[in-house]
Amino acid sequence: MSESPQAQQPEQSQQAQFTVEKIYLKDLSLEIPNAPQIFLQVENPQIEISVHTGAAVLDPAGMYEAVLTVTVTAKTADKTVFLVEAAQAGIFRILNLPPEEIDAVLGVLCPSTLLPYARETVASTLVRAGFPPVMLQHMSFDAAYQERLRQLQQAQAAPAATVN
Repeated sequence: MSESPQAQQPEQSQQAQFTVEKIYLKDLSLEIPNAPQIFLQVENPQIEISVHTGAAVLDPAGMYEAVLTVTVTAKTADKTVFLVEAAQAGIFRILNLPPEEIDAVLGVLCPSTLLPYARETVASTLVRAGFPPVMLQHMSFDAAYQERLRQLQQAQAAPAATVN
């Protein structure tokens, strides 16, 4: 005798679930402080890229917001050519995972999902501003997440070591 689909549903509801509910651009900023003179320079600028991730609980029932913020700064000698900052965000449903695994999903899988969108936003914004696109390379969010965990463990161990 086979089980009805309703009898199988509780078992399926305990499976881990990861769903992208919405991807959106939370914030975008472009600064060209030395325009229009900066467009007359022929010197190639130095490019700096910084990446930050963050997450917040939207609903304790499994809804989270993850934000990947990318800042690209171009400078020549003593002048800023441009600064673009994009906060690419997403709403994710994460169900049936222990808290430590949810933290890993928010720190690794969510930013990895958002990166292609942030890459396109930064590149197209710079092109519209009159500059060549800066293409963000693939990033290992797993390595950054592991480093953050290591730093947290060290920070927690340090106060314990000083208490006698």
